[in-house]
Amino acid sequence: MSKIVAEQLVDMLVEAGVKRVYAVTGDSLNHFNDAIRRNGKIKWIHVRHEEVGAYAAAAEAELDGFAVCAGSCGPGHVHLINGLYDANRSHVPLLAIASTINTGEMGMDYFQETNTIKLFDDCSYYNQMIMTAEQAPRIIQTAIQHALGKKGVAVIGLPGDVSQLKAVESNISTQFFHCNPIIRPSDTELQQLAKAINESAKITLFCGIGAEKAHDQVVQLSQHIKAPVGYSFRGKMSIQPNNPNEIGMTGLLGLPSAYHSMHESHLVLLLGTDFPYDKFMPSDNKIIQIDTSSERLGRRSNLYMGLCGDVADTIEALLPLLETKTDDSFLNAQLKFYNTVKENMNTYVNDNGGEDTIQPEYVAHIIDKLASKDAIFTVDTGMSCVWGARFIKGTGERKMLGSFNHGSMANAMPMAIGAALAHPEKQVIAMCGDGGLSMLLGDLATIHQYNIPVKIIVFNNRALGMVKLEMEVNGLPDNETNMVNPDFGLIAQAMGFQGINVHKPEEAETAIQNAFTHNGPVLLNVFTNPNALAMPPKIEWEQVVGMAKSMTKLMLGGKMEEVFDTIKSNYKHLKEGL
Repeated sequence: MSKIVAEQLVDMLVEAGVKRVYAVTGDSLNHFNDAIRRNGKIKWIHVRHEEVGAYAAAAEAELDGFAVCAGSCGPGHVHLINGLYDANRSHVPLLAIASTINTGEMGMDYFQETNTIKLFDDCSYYNQMIMTAEQAPRIIQTAIQHALGKKGVAVIGLPGDVSQLKAVESNISTQFFHCNPIIRPSDTELQQLAKAINESAKITLFCGIGAEKAHDQVVQLSQHIKAPVGYSFRGKMSIQPNNPNEIGMTGLLGLPSAYHSMHESHLVLLLGTDFPYDKFMPSDNKIIQIDTSSERLGRRSNLYMGLCGDVADTIEALLPLLETKTDDSFLNAQLKFYNTVKENMNTYVNDNGGEDTIQPEYVAHIIDKLASKDAIFTVDTGMSCVWGARFIKGTGERKMLGSFNHGSMANAMPMAIGAALAHPEKQVIAMCGDGGLSMLLGDLATIHQYNIPVKIIVFNNRALGMVKLEMEVNGLPDNETNMVNPDFGLIAQAMGFQGINVHKPEEAETAIQNAFTHNGPVLLNVFTNPNALAMPPKIEWEQVVGMAKSMTKLMLGGKMEEVFDTIKSNYKHLKEGL
């Protein structure tokens, strides 16, 4: 019996190593669904919302190199959009199957019609519609290769009637290529780079996700030239471990130590990072950026040099050209400052809060202490992201996933689904905000349906904490940031798995330990301090004035208790200096 296009698509996905498709079935997607069922080599994961499917697939793709999600016509397409934006901006190899209405109805404002080309163009590297059976194998091949080669999203539009057509064999390649070329600057550029390094007494390395596979080379370089090593959030898990010269993060979620080191340096080397926060970048010293994508060079800071190269390849070619530095005074000063910053961070490990005001820093510390050395963490955008950034330590085996470029709420739980299905042998911990979890709450049912053993820790501060902070540092009293939440513990129980509420700090460690050892999914609803605010590593005077103005407005409005609690909850920042 001859195959149809939907079966041909499934065969090519199997060839590409796909194990799961995350989707909500229906309408034009049903023939693809049935082809997966009959093939038997791919598992259909029935999520409750296509956005969850896109996030789950993105997590699997980031961990394993490629994954697939799907959405049926109309609303199914639109629901995919946020997750696809996130995946594309994070440079994750992801294929989306956007099944759509029959070709004969296109352009007629038909029920659930969308223009997939217009809809997905801004969040993909490849976006085409299969209109004939002859096109199918070539478009599928090209889409997958774009996702792998460009490291981003590819979208295939698949009309329902086309999916049923008799497949046409093609002489194109049916294998897929994961290329890993050697990329480094020219010899002349390397000599210029070496000269700049050799002539500089104070150097700081700042690493991003582009240095993920260059840990050993970065450590070797830092020891050779006596340079402290800072990193971005996405770079943390790979750069922090077994690195004697690391000094933490900078940026909105970072620490004063890395900020200080970069600004005190004569030369800053940006290695594999497209760091977006230009206000945290120094402006009075030399900056050299090395990235595999030359179009990213110079768009965040005024560069002394911009070089195209893989970080590991570049450092290996560079090291023979460098003088070995002996003066470690700058390095030691930065490491000493970093130790002071870490001591200050322990304030709320010891002062852990009270009933329904558990310090979130304490919770994150306990999670870090009890989690396995190869755990996979997912973090919601917002305050949960801050606590993950500052308190979850890299071991060399841990991974941390989040919406670090797109900055979307509600990503942690869906990403945990994808991570746990792809790696059932590993502990998967989702650090969720109450605001984030609320957005896609329905997919707790997916966790139960497939008995996915994720550990969901809800930092329930009854507020949009990051938005609250943003308003207050801008001199505005927080407004409409409070949240009247359901009982998340009871909701988890209603969904079919263990849900526990944690109200007191003395209950937290035992609850987290029990959750981690439980054989199945668990949701811990931890009532954290709503007035615990995560200040950036460099507090500008305007922010101080803004906070003072917002507190004054609250006092004039009669909200004295909130003012006093906010001050009490954030006294640690006085230690960090302004």
